Amino acid sequence: MTMTRQDVVSVLGAVDDATIAEIIASGASLEELREAWAWAIGDEALMSQGRPLPGTRVAGLIDLIEPDDEGDVQPQMNPGADE
Repeated sequence: MTMTRQDVVSVLGAVDDATIAEIIASGASLEELREAWAWAIGDEALMSQGRPLPGTRVAGLIDLIEPDDEGDVQPQMNPGADE
């Protein structure tokens, strides 16, 4: 099932429309976005738990949601988001 804008915002909180469009266009699932978010905010913790490194699609999502070299701010987690 294709993700919706609401799905993306439920995981990432407020993000710009371009980022939302890129995430939806990636064809990733909601579960893949949740995994990417977990890696983006806590990769060291996931590695210490012995989790395998993310696959190609999840890695692409991580690139979309992490701040870039120009100092763009990472999306804020929505405290009311479903886990």
